[in-house]
Amino acid sequence: MDIPWDDVRLFLAVAEAGSVSGAARKLRLGQPTVSRRLADLEYAVGEALFRRGVSGATLTSAGERLLGPARRMAEWAGEVSRAADTADREPRGVIRITSMPFVAFDFLAPFAGKLLQKHPGMRVEVLSSVTHLDLGRGEADLALRSRAPSQADLTTVHTVEVENAVFVSRALAQRLPRRPRLQDLPWIAWAPPFEDVPPNPQLAALVPGFEPVFASDQFLVQLAAAEAGVGAMVLPRLRHGFARTSSLVPLRIDLGPHQRGPLYVVCAKSALDIPRVRRVAELLVEELERARKD
Repeated sequence: MDIPWDDVRLFLAVAEAGSVSGAARKLRLGQPTVSRRLADLEYAVGEALFRRGVSGATLTSAGERLLGPARRMAEWAGEVSRAADTADREPRGVIRITSMPFVAFDFLAPFAGKLLQKHPGMRVEVLSSVTHLDLGRGEADLALRSRAPSQADLTTVHTVEVENAVFVSRALAQRLPRRPRLQDLPWIAWAPPFEDVPPNPQLAALVPGFEPVFASDQFLVQLAAAEAGVGAMVLPRLRHGFARTSSLVPLRIDLGPHQRGPLYVVCAKSALDIPRVRRVAELLVEELERARKD
């Protein structure tokens, strides 16, 4: 039976999102379109691939049999796409870079301005995410991550050590003790479903009975709360050349083993054969090295 790649990708999106609505968001399609195409696929296969319920969509035994091959097909589709892109002679086209929200906001957005000045034939997509996109499948071209890749098809292009610090508004800093402790601070953190995203686990390990006074599932909402004096945030101190002016100030406070941490530039090994990916990776490394030395 010949199943088109677009149908396999849709099946995989539903399986990994756990719902039709989640798959629709990931694929940037309407939910009715995803439901209709999934029904057509199940009719063609002759079996139900999912059990639908109020909690989402779970795989049937037929869906489980299809999942492994579908994932391998997604990886090979990424390889095919990258192989086709190596025919380009110049760095042009869309470059997709993913990272955690703070790095996307503070570093990658202004970095894009410098990149486009050097290479006006390119277009930039910055994908801010608290979860890792699949570089092997081509969900992004480059990633800035706090953990080294474990997949065999990925490679670390560069690593730089970044200092972390506790930031508060100037008004809040004036109200705090002269030498505040971590447990003295009102904390701003991630809300469900992202309660396990850093720095929540690290703060929970350092602060007995850790409980934030303010939480949000959106980084910019957290940042706005910090700027309004609601509480403290742990943020990287990445001293790059195009840093924005901030109203937040760092506190002299020890984060113990979390005071410093690595930042990895990661991509699929075959992606470095694509001129635009290789060039952007080089420029990222230059900026990160410049920030490290400042």
